Amino acid sequence: MSALNLDDFSDLIERPDSGVRRDAEDRREHLAVAPGSLGRLDELGEWLAAAQGAVPVRPVERAKVVLFAGDHGVAALDVSAREASSAHRLVRAALDGESPVAVLARRLGVPVRVVDAGLDCDPELLPDEVVRHRVRRGSGRIDVEDALTVEEAERAVRLGMAIADEEADAGTDLVVLGDLSVGGTTAAAVLVAALCGTDASVVTGRGGAHIDDLAWMRKCAAVRDALRRARPVLGDQLELLAAVGGADLAAATGFLLQCAVRRTPVILDGVVSAACALVAQRAAFRAPDWWLAGHVSGEPAQAKALDRMALNPLLDQGVTVGEGTGALLALPLVQAAAALAAELPVREKADEKDMAADSDGPGDGVAAD
Repeated sequence: MSALNLDDFSDLIERPDSGVRRDAEDRREHLAVAPGSLGRLDELGEWLAAAQGAVPVRPVERAKVVLFAGDHGVAALDVSAREASSAHRLVRAALDGESPVAVLARRLGVPVRVVDAGLDCDPELLPDEVVRHRVRRGSGRIDVEDALTVEEAERAVRLGMAIADEEADAGTDLVVLGDLSVGGTTAAAVLVAALCGTDASVVTGRGGAHIDDLAWMRKCAAVRDALRRARPVLGDQLELLAAVGGADLAAATGFLLQCAVRRTPVILDGVVSAACALVAQRAAFRAPDWWLAGHVSGEPAQAKALDRMALNPLLDQGVTVGEGTGALLALPLVQAAAALAAELPVREKADEKDMAADSDGPGDGVAAD
């Protein structure tokens, strides 16, 4: 029996400071720009102020991209456009600055951290700092066997928790969370279907590499079979991650929960991070208050998970590549919201009276003929 109970996080996680949020809202009412004229940027600035516990909000200057990497045995069923056990190539591209997220991170000046939770490759193919955390080599084929043992799932969750602590201790003020996986969207679809009580076809998408119709049907069948294995363990999040998740998904779940404990805001990327967030929400209902949904990935399971958590994506640019790319695109929007909330001048009282008079309209107080 595992010593780790994810339900314990419910007592450890508090919501962002509601008093500070009210102060931020009050300050927004007195800025030189009319209330509501900045749209959702107002809401983002207030959310960030509550997360930081500071008014005016501080600028986001030490963001970090964190990518959990792993291979999934279910990829052997040709449910992905990528070859099974090839996630190390995605890692290599990210490390070499040749992937979309690496290009954007370089442009934005944001460091990228890759954590190997369960890649199926020889350690010599990657730098030591990437592979030193590996829980196991690859995850089991979830349609017929468990992805992990419960002990491995606990190790993976604790790995994610440790990474969250390292980032918080290093002063990271916001995390962009993504994944580097092959077969990961299949496992994510199973988790979402299990937790939302839906059928395989409702949550199964075509992945970031856009599989064809035959591959999609194979993926639906794999999700269906894995879903049968998931339902008996729905009462225990750790057993669920062991049965149909994977080392990278379990690590990301632990990471999200501990980030909420440490009051570190997170931008979620696509379906994999959304599925992990849904598992984390099942353990700690206040945890989603610390997360933003970066973008619409086009995966039906992501839409289902975000709807369940009441998270509204910031962007919809048709980006399906995954790997943290869409979430990183949303980072400048969050930074802009923080800058506007902090740097716009506060109106003088005389200006406020003028604005109030203008809002009355020229015809107010005039009697009709």
